[in-house]
Amino acid sequence: PFASPYGTLRMRFPSSIFVSVSLFTAETTAALYLSSTYRSGGDKIWQGLTLLFALVPSVLVQFTLTFIHRDLSRDRPLVLLLHILQLGPFVRCLEAFFIYGYASSIEEPYVSITRKKQMPKDGLSEEIEKEVGQAEGKLFTHRAAFARTSVIQAFLGSAPQLTLQLYICVLQQYISVGRGTLMIVSLLSIVYGALRCNILAIKIKYDDYEVEVKLAAYLCIFLWRSFEIATRVVVLVLFSSVLQIWILPVVLLNFFIFFFYPWILFWQSKSPFPENIEKTLTRVGTTIVLCLLTFLYAGINMFCWSAVQLKLSDPDLINKSQNWYRMAVYYMLRFIENATLILLWYVFQTGVYQYISTPLLVLQLLIGYSIAIFFMLVFYQFCHPCKKLFSSSITQGLWACSHIFCLLCKRPKPRLPPSSTADFATNTLNESQNGKTSQSLSIHP
Repeated sequence: PFASPYGTLRMRFPSSIFVSVSLFTAETTAALYLSSTYRSGGDKIWQGLTLLFALVPSVLVQFTLTFIHRDLSRDRPLVLLLHILQLGPFVRCLEAFFIYGYASSIEEPYVSITRKKQMPKDGLSEEIEKEVGQAEGKLFTHRAAFARTSVIQAFLGSAPQLTLQLYICVLQQYISVGRGTLMIVSLLSIVYGALRCNILAIKIKYDDYEVEVKLAAYLCIFLWRSFEIATRVVVLVLFSSVLQIWILPVVLLNFFIFFFYPWILFWQSKSPFPENIEKTLTRVGTTIVLCLLTFLYAGINMFCWSAVQLKLSDPDLINKSQNWYRMAVYYMLRFIENATLILLWYVFQTGVYQYISTPLLVLQLLIGYSIAIFFMLVFYQFCHPCKKLFSSSITQGLWACSHIFCLLCKRPKPRLPPSSTADFATNTLNESQNGKTSQSLSIHP
């Protein structure tokens, strides 16, 4: 048989697609069941909010899958109908498994060549060419689409859903089986979405390299995101349970800061309006897509650090530089905010929490967020798949940030009075002249 001079890409099992669809199905089913129990119990408000946080992200997921696969530009009425019926993820999953199952038995009529660099070894990086068939290309599109839908489902659906159900548990002082199941599935969905966001950011930033994420990296990201998101949700719920009026300004302030921050940077750069998102989109359509993107960005940063940093002035809309200073500022301010909210809850708590040790709970939440920061440092220092490409390690970056904060905290030097300043200048001038004279005498004896 003919031997190709290029290497071949081994087609991986689409496990990420299966996990995404499984979490989507489990969360939607649990939300529908719980909403029916709320209806039978007469809780119309909780029923409406539970359905809202289940259906809105589902609609956005259908829209994303349709947009990425360009279904509107092709004659596929059955697929579009299934997307309208909110069954798009199941169809895409079956299609991906069909491609994976029959790829080895079908001869590829056309292959493309990809060039990827390996991670540097001893300062050298070798470029390798590999063949990519049509089946692998289609499967890659499916993986990319489901990675994005997992992030949308996590932070526009699962995160508000988890916050709502935990708030109801605090008010009613009771956790039913249906509510507990939905909370567990929602937490897993958020952590998985944050994990996919991290992997997506790595692959976008280092697109020229062949990135291989090891099990230790997945474990560090999972623990990092689990502690970070769980403590953040608990802090928000506890604060809102005693200061219901003040939770709205806190949430809106967080949201608007992260929503308008990419736009402010874009206006300051004076760059032209992005036109390369999709050729078929008009200027109004492009603006809507960018607003939805910044909306998702704000939703992510509401609960955890967004590994993907938006940069609207860049053609790829992603900031590919590694900014340790921005990450350090985010976690420092977030830790202060969480500590402030939980201390306010401790001061204004009611008799609802008389059966728990509130000082211990405050300490546990602060330690939990510190553990999240610890696993984040471990990931970037030891487990990041592209740590060899960093210009500086995270410890060096944080050390530089600490120097900046120390300089800001230093006391200014006391000013000399005018007469002392004049005398000081005169003495300095005389000393410099004497130094020059003695230097010239030493050179020319």
